[in-house]
Amino acid sequence: MSNEDITLTAGDAEVIVRPGNGGRIGGLRIGGTELLRQGPKFGCFPMVPWCGRIRDGRFLDGGTVRQMPLNSPPHAIHGTARDGAWRTARVTENEAVITHELTDPWPHSGRVTQVVTLAEDSLTLTMSVETYEDSYPAQIGWHPWFRRNLGGADVTLDFKPAWQEERGADHLPTGNRIDPAPGPWDDCFGMPGGADVTLTWPEQLELTVASREEWVVVYDEQAEAVCVEPQTGPPNGLNTMPRLVTPLEPLEAATTWSWRRL
Repeated sequence: MSNEDITLTAGDAEVIVRPGNGGRIGGLRIGGTELLRQGPKFGCFPMVPWCGRIRDGRFLDGGTVRQMPLNSPPHAIHGTARDGAWRTARVTENEAVITHELTDPWPHSGRVTQVVTLAEDSLTLTMSVETYEDSYPAQIGWHPWFRRNLGGADVTLDFKPAWQEERGADHLPTGNRIDPAPGPWDDCFGMPGGADVTLTWPEQLELTVASREEWVVVYDEQAEAVCVEPQTGPPNGLNTMPRLVTPLEPLEAATTWSWRRL
């Protein structure tokens, strides 16, 4: 039950899981080629118990206003679990189960479980939030940093959202839905049939990020990487579209990345 790094393999695919570094995926290699930006803040980290920014770090929890630390002033961003240690519950050659106990500054107890399952041509990430006592709003999402360039031409993105959340000057959705605009993006999109975004590194690899969740944030404003983030609600969603975790109903979500060589 340590928090040491875990290596999963399937065919020529290899994944590094880092329970001791926020439960993140530290690397994904296909045929020896690393797809994720490397570094302690990168890879692919879990966003839980919220995704993206909370306006001013405040959200309404029942009748109580909660204040989260402003780790991206003036907002709170990306949850607390990426800053905490996770524990390894179970490991096989191609699957790892890791858990994280919610604690301060989050005001409620609860357990986050993440299952990482590797196949020869896909990686599936599943996450759940369970509560032991109180019901509370929460979100689940993933924040992968895909390398923009694998040694050939830059990656291209292909997706067909139904709408884009209009972004205000404070980087948060205004509540208006607009026609999808060209990038660069740090924007949330609605895909009612489920998130479905294809990244293509020309003449190298095609990878599709899919999820039954209908929200995806695309962030491609950095030179080194592009981020495609499926999540259970939009940024500031603890205030605008809260999903309740109850003792009877955990919050669950999953995403699958599938790839093929070109």
